[in-house]
Amino acid sequence: MGITTVMILMYPMTCQVDEMMSTILGQSPQITHILRTVPMIAASDASVLIHGETGSGKELLAHALYAESGRKTKPLTIINCAALQLEGIETDLFGRCNAEGGIEHRGRLLAADGGTVFLDEVNALPLAIQAKVLRFLEAGECQLQGSHKLQLADVRILAATSLNLQQEVLDGRFRADLFYRLQVVPISLPPLKERSGDIELLLRHFGRQFSGNNAVVRYSKHAEHCLLTYAWPGNIRELINFCQRMALLNPGKVLQPEDLPAEMMPEHAASQHAFTLPATGINLAQVELDLIEQALDLAAGNRSKAARLLGISRDTLLYRMQKYSL
Repeated sequence: MGITTVMILMYPMTCQVDEMMSTILGQSPQITHILRTVPMIAASDASVLIHGETGSGKELLAHALYAESGRKTKPLTIINCAALQLEGIETDLFGRCNAEGGIEHRGRLLAADGGTVFLDEVNALPLAIQAKVLRFLEAGECQLQGSHKLQLADVRILAATSLNLQQEVLDGRFRADLFYRLQVVPISLPPLKERSGDIELLLRHFGRQFSGNNAVVRYSKHAEHCLLTYAWPGNIRELINFCQRMALLNPGKVLQPEDLPAEMMPEHAASQHAFTLPATGINLAQVELDLIEQALDLAAGNRSKAARLLGISRDTLLYRMQKYSL
């Protein structure tokens, strides 16, 4: 299978790392499937909810959807919900009117009329404001502070979260009606550890990008094995930062395992036991079966989410479910 690449129009950024993330690269089945669906999803005005771990490329995917949409000639408004100030949040998002009822300030949602809004970390919206956001999503209207008149705006909403919003709904921290309205089209971005086939590709790509006029950093077989088996908890952003650091400190060098950060060494991972084997031993097959059943229960039968809970790919989960006749 060939490398799948999608070039995305993005606004200029001051951070070099963010500029590096202006291209989606991947040849894994999960990524190629997502990229094949981008043009179809982008062509509609349906709300999209992107789920993925921190650093997995949620904002980049939002840029891709925007760049392929019919609204690309209008601005893309990015709102980091986790950074919104609680005091004045309603005015910030929607705006306010003066004593005569005239619009004194257009909030960011109202000002995005005709364009696209990306609500990053949408789970951080306070419950008190979620009802107004829901109304805006459903009818494109909002009531500004200081006026009883409804204001209209035609906006396409993209949202992203790193949390399980269904669980947030069950815990009473997120409105169920807003959750279902946002996820008309749900997209789940896999963590990098589930895209092991893409790690080598990404290391080569960003290694060349950061090398500049210097020779490209290379990795010995043992060092490469460490990188391919590392969990990458910070996902693609962590990988990019790693490539930048290696290019700066080791230009043209063939890196050995001892040149890598300590947390990437297999000995470090092995010392962090998540489970201690009892002296009496265990029935490994029964433990595996129990964990699969628990994951499926927690994910309400959603196999992709169950696979994420277990830290394996969906295909691996399906194989093991078939193994146990689940």
